[in-house]
Amino acid sequence: MLHGHNCSYIDNKANLLRRLRKIEGQIKGIQRMIENEKYCADILIQIAAVRAALNKVGLIIFEDHTKGCVAEAVQSDRGDEKIHELIDVISKFIR
Repeated sequence: MLHGHNCSYIDNKANLLRRLRKIEGQIKGIQRMIENEKYCADILIQIAAVRAALNKVGLIIFEDHTKGCVAEAVQSDRGDEKIHELIDVISKFIR
């Protein structure tokens, strides 16, 4: 969703992309595990690792968004709007 302003995570962009490339590799590893009929429990452990890694990426973006976009909105009297948006996003993120 584009809102016509700079992204708060820009300083973490390289770190986020590195993490996402690692997650992509983990997903490909899970695909290979299934192709090679590896043990179910081992696959589930890898899936849990991917979930944890994705959650970390999300938390980094949440932190940057809160410290950037939300803080900026609060300072310019648009805080209620951004806080409601943040709550909505958090509820979707934790599902």
